[in-house]
Amino acid sequence: MKKIYFLCTGNSCRSQIAEGYAKLLLKNQYECKSAGVEKHGLNPYAVEVMAEDGIDISQQKSKLIDLDYFNAADLIVTLCSDAKDRCPIIPPQAQSLHWPLPDPAQAKGTHEQKMIVFRQVRDEIKQLVRGLI
Repeated sequence: MKKIYFLCTGNSCRSQIAEGYAKLLLKNQYECKSAGVEKHGLNPYAVEVMAEDGIDISQQKSKLIDLDYFNAADLIVTLCSDAKDRCPIIPPQAQSLHWPLPDPAQAKGTHEQKMIVFRQVRDEIKQLVRGLI
């Protein structure tokens, strides 16, 4: 089975959301994982917005890039410029994509105001993952 790796800075929001959708939508095509160039922990807002869409990512963990998986990946997707800039050199067999998404963890305001931002990013990621089918 082909491997896809979603990467962002802290593996707390965007890449976790992408992994959640990919595990559902691409399960017959790809083994799907996510990681970060740093570990920031799983963001509770990401868990909440995914639960709204019927996907439980609460058991996913924030992880650093696993070079063995990275070097074996068929597709590497960076979800922020920081990850793209700090990512190891893409292995020759891998295709790479860059999805420059805003960091919803930077949203300010009330719980609902932050949720609006998380929903926007979630919905964009869902469409991008669907585009991989």
